[in-house]
Amino acid sequence: MSASLKLTADQSRLLSIAVASLFLSTFAAQAADFGSGEQAAPAAPDPERFGPVRQALHDWHVVIGAGAVLTPKYEGSDEFEVSPFPFVSAEFFDRITIDPTGIEIKAIEKDAFRFDVNVGYDSGRDEDDADMLRGMGDIDFGVTVGGKATYTFGPANVFVSVDKTIGGSEGLLATAGASLSQPLSEHLILGAEASATFADDNYMEAYFGVNSTQSSRSGHAQYKAGAGIKSVDLSASATYLINENWVVKGEQGVSFLVGDAADSPIVKEKVQAKTLLMLGYRF
Repeated sequence: MSASLKLTADQSRLLSIAVASLFLSTFAAQAADFGSGEQAAPAAPDPERFGPVRQALHDWHVVIGAGAVLTPKYEGSDEFEVSPFPFVSAEFFDRITIDPTGIEIKAIEKDAFRFDVNVGYDSGRDEDDADMLRGMGDIDFGVTVGGKATYTFGPANVFVSVDKTIGGSEGLLATAGASLSQPLSEHLILGAEASATFADDNYMEAYFGVNSTQSSRSGHAQYKAGAGIKSVDLSASATYLINENWVVKGEQGVSFLVGDAADSPIVKEKVQAKTLLMLGYRF
């Protein structure tokens, strides 16, 4: 299975959970009405009956959309692929956010400080994703759990996050950086972010190391990748509010592999670019 298909499949699992959460209460109410009353003849749809549903979607800050992302075939590849993706996000009780990356829970918020816990996923890697990975074996899907601390200075944020993968690489990633979001007009919002990511031995060995078995199967020289700074990442984004409901977002990111990650024999390009474009509808 290609990386893009795996990404789409992983996002679909999370989207299914989000959609089920959004509409479960409505279905339950309809089922209760059916069980408690006598069966009646079909009636013409009443537009007003959907008013509470639309209000709930508005209260939950629901956004539904779709987009496409251009990424390297794997981390370190010099080949690119385009992957379409669906998008659903919602916020419950002003504390729980669900989107294609996972679930985020606001645990602490005091003045300018905020701490979130999150559950997400690492889609892993398939040796069929690219010719350079032949014989390297697959890295399985894993669930990630972690936390993120953020301190806000006006339009700027400084953050530190830590995520541990359960299954798959069994790796740990820690990221420190700063982000900025600044409205330029009623319709246009610009954003920027700079960060550095640290990876432990498990992650580095899984994604950049080459053991003796992999070496004999792939032809790559054996390579030991140790813990350290994996990459320095920069991104810029533009969000345009077409009207009250429709929004389009574009984002361009670039990641510079450094240290043992950059020196891996499977890395063909140390500068990794990512381009995203998405159209969404806000209720």
